[in-house]
Amino acid sequence: MRILSGGLQHETNTFAITPTTIADFQRDSHFGDELGDAFQIRQRFQGTNTIHGGYLQAADDLGAELVPVLNLRAYPSGIVTKETFELLVGELIGRIHAALPADGILLDLHGAMVTEEFEDAEAEIVRRVREAVGDAVPIVVSLDLHANVSPALPDVSDVIIGFDTYPHVDMGERGYEAMAMMAAMVEKKVDPKMAYRQLPLLTLPPMQCTLREPMSSFLKKLKLLESQEGMLTATVAMGFPFADVHCMGVSVIAVAEDDLELAEAVADQLAQMLWDLKKQLQPNLVTIEDAMQQSRETDGLVIFADGSDNPGGGAPCDGTVALEALVEAGFKGAVVATFYDPETVQVAQAAGKGSTVQVALGAKVDDRHGKTLHVEARVLKLCDGAFVFGGPMAQGLSDTLGDTALLEVNGVRVVVTSVRKQCIDRNMLKVAGVELDSVSLLVLKSAVHYRADFGLYAKLMLDADTPGIHRPDFNCFNYQNGRSGQCYPLNPLAELA
Repeated sequence: MRILSGGLQHETNTFAITPTTIADFQRDSHFGDELGDAFQIRQRFQGTNTIHGGYLQAADDLGAELVPVLNLRAYPSGIVTKETFELLVGELIGRIHAALPADGILLDLHGAMVTEEFEDAEAEIVRRVREAVGDAVPIVVSLDLHANVSPALPDVSDVIIGFDTYPHVDMGERGYEAMAMMAAMVEKKVDPKMAYRQLPLLTLPPMQCTLREPMSSFLKKLKLLESQEGMLTATVAMGFPFADVHCMGVSVIAVAEDDLELAEAVADQLAQMLWDLKKQLQPNLVTIEDAMQQSRETDGLVIFADGSDNPGGGAPCDGTVALEALVEAGFKGAVVATFYDPETVQVAQAAGKGSTVQVALGAKVDDRHGKTLHVEARVLKLCDGAFVFGGPMAQGLSDTLGDTALLEVNGVRVVVTSVRKQCIDRNMLKVAGVELDSVSLLVLKSAVHYRADFGLYAKLMLDADTPGIHRPDFNCFNYQNGRSGQCYPLNPLAELA
């Protein structure tokens, strides 16, 4: 059995002003100037809790030949340029052609890529792969929980399998499931039938979290439905609300063994269950001033999740609203991480550890996340920012923050990096010289993913009331696509068809 795998992943925030180019995919995929080949992909992902890590492990366990042809990602940012998309998809199709024949194709996609030409870029990717390999070759697609799935994607895919969890701690499991499903299809052990539903429902990241209610209980119910006789898999994509496209929002996919009626029934049940939860899926936001007060009253770590400036959703990661308030208060025991400002890192490096520097800190990408702070800072530590994910999300994967400086501004420590990166793993703090037991109030540039590794150590976790292009508040965005106004909560009278 010979299976080809490929991947192109990007979560596009259409409200971000910085376009996404080929350079972003090359840098963020850690393959330098070369586009990753099979050896590089195996070397990077083998043994990691990632989709491709799951593909590789399942192939080894099942005795299948897996040939990774390409796997590239760019960190969430603005719309992908047409030139970039055409180059990357052309490379993917070319490598698939060169590696044929194949018994099946596995595609590691995100589900919320938007380009200058395509609102549902993943559907276009799969359409071109389908055109290249023909209808007889099965295609199994892996998607992020934040996928915005249009009707076009199920039409060109045999099976779609999405993450069940947020934080995404099940990436390896879902990759393994996709490879196992493919093997069963190639061996004619299953004949999957897939049903798709799109709900008139928009949700925001904080309450999409499957570690908290109502999604924690919903996930258990999904698993029960998925495990009934005749079912193969079920997926709920909660959608990425910061992409102003017609297919934005919640969708449901159910796959049954040669039984479309069962798949349709399960999809309807899941859709109704989610619809019944719609009012519980709206977040409660807390200001940084309230967070400081609650931290003073709490014996233990308080986390302030600055999701509005979450780079994992396309925000710049240099917003200063929370930092400015902490500095003005001289809030000792507070740490802000991670804070993207390569220029400030260079100033700190030039001055050296232990020195005091004058810096213009943050708000260099846009003016929607605060103002630049002109402050005096002490350089506590300098490092290269290289780390390995130790927490359950992406465990074992090597990554980097780039050159990093730990600064102290009026008692507040700031982890300043040269690479824009969501702070979701304790090792990202450790490499910069920060231990959690020295922190009372931790401001993280993250919405939910931080909970996977930091959550067990926090007494209190708060969703931030700060401005930004990833703010969990629909009222802050001027949606232009027609469908958004038909969806709850933008339309409180919306009904489930």
